[in-house]
Order: sequence, then structure tokens, then C-alpha cells
Amino acid sequence: MKTLTEKFLVDKKGKKVGVVLSFSEYKELLKELEELESLYAYDKAKASEDEVIPFEQAIEEIEKNRG
Repeated sequence: MKTLTEKFLVDKKGKKVGVVLSFSEYKELLKELEELESLYAYDKAKASEDEVIPFEQAIEEIEKNRG
């Protein structure tokens, strides 16, 4: 991740109450958050004792249950 160039919004007492980022930095943070969420979901699935099924079968079951 690149270094952020954030700016802080402060209240009358100087307490930080918000952050301003460039739109590109914001999008990059969202992208990295999605990657972390995927890794977390993967780790959680690996740690569970649920039955393992092939990806294609999972997709078929999801599609079947949708309609």
C-alpha cells in the first residue's frame, strides 16, 4: 500500500473528527479492504469443519436455490 496523504478535520478543541482523502486513495483503500475480507472469508472457511464441495457444485446449488 502506498503512503496516504490524509488531511484531518478537527473540532474547536483540536480533536480529530474526520479524514479527507483523495478519491484515488479512497478507492485504493476499498480495494485493499475487499482483498482482506476475501482472505478472512477464506481463512474462516478453512478453519470450519463444514463439508468441502467443488466450486462448480457450490455454484449449481446457489443457482438452484435462487429460483
